[in-house]
Amino acid sequence: MRDLVKRAFESFKTDYKNLEIPILESYEKNYRCDFSTETLKRFSKYQNIIVIGMGGSILGTKSIYSFFKKKVKKNLFFFDNLDENLHIQFRQIKNLKNSCFIIISKSGNTLETIANFSIIFSKSLIKNKLIFITESKDSVLTNLANKFNAEIIEHKDFIAGRYSVLSEVGMFPTALMGIDINKFKNLRKLIKNKNFVSSLIQNVASIYTLNIQGVKSSVIFNYDSSLNDLSFWYQQLVAESLGKKGRGITPILSFGPKDHHSVLQLYLDGPKDKFFTFMNLSKKKNKYKTPKNFFSSNIDFLNNKNLDLLIKAQFNAVKNIINVKKIPFRQIIISKRNEESLGMIFTFFVLETILLARLINVNPFDQPAIEEIKLETKKILLR
Repeated sequence: MRDLVKRAFESFKTDYKNLEIPILESYEKNYRCDFSTETLKRFSKYQNIIVIGMGGSILGTKSIYSFFKKKVKKNLFFFDNLDENLHIQFRQIKNLKNSCFIIISKSGNTLETIANFSIIFSKSLIKNKLIFITESKDSVLTNLANKFNAEIIEHKDFIAGRYSVLSEVGMFPTALMGIDINKFKNLRKLIKNKNFVSSLIQNVASIYTLNIQGVKSSVIFNYDSSLNDLSFWYQQLVAESLGKKGRGITPILSFGPKDHHSVLQLYLDGPKDKFFTFMNLSKKKNKYKTPKNFFSSNIDFLNNKNLDLLIKAQFNAVKNIINVKKIPFRQIIISKRNEESLGMIFTFFVLETILLARLINVNPFDQPAIEEIKLETKKILLR
């Protein structure tokens, strides 16, 4: 199986060198995002950054913000669903006038994005604080941008939303956070790195083998809340790229140790149709701990324990039992909280998904069934 994946990887590299996978351009170091220093400077003065989008237009930015939240000095708010509670929370933002608004849709016609923008729209609040990221073609968003004399950053038509995190879509709001966007991109270097490539091939071979054997559900079990949004980004990437022609992998999200008290019983003792990806950070700084002499002798092992130590113990306990039960799993431990580490994770998962798509013979860059839902929704609203 490993030889088969090696051949798929060599075929991928050939296509990549021949510029036949343009969707990966934004993962290269020399990719230059299509927004000016002047634009960046003009929008950087705002304390609140309101991002409106759906799916791949917003999940990557949320992943980055959650990962770096402790060091980001800006406040970000995301309209990522049609949800009354989001509008209630939006109106509770302090100093709302000190806000800029980024509206993102590849097509420029995403129903939820347009609806959310129209609901919060106020000329006095939004005037001169708007920027749209969308394709340079006639659409609802380009028409709105022209109407309000707002700037448009081009969403490249060859970059699908779920692959857009390192393009203008994710990098413009990331730059506003004060994060170095140039450090995320290392595709050319990574596919020449023996350890990276070996790990990529081994993981793809293992997942494909399990898929053939009927293990078609992937549980992403996350033990650090700053990685929660990364889990949601990965879920979309896998589901939307591979779920076609009756094939694919079903990504399931779980969050530890909370889910030890709900779905873990099923995972350990239910159908053996899942494999696990454990995600965590190796080094954490946490000031919270249990008191020194709070617990009596029967549970005195809980005295004077750091919160992260308690989580780590549960994390390791689950891995140990899963190993004993011979349930397939892998672990992704991020050693450093920096741009290079997160950029490498984005790149690894994207390449893994593209290679798996080649092996199961599906197109990882389209989403035909979703287009059906969009058309059906429009039909219902027109009745």
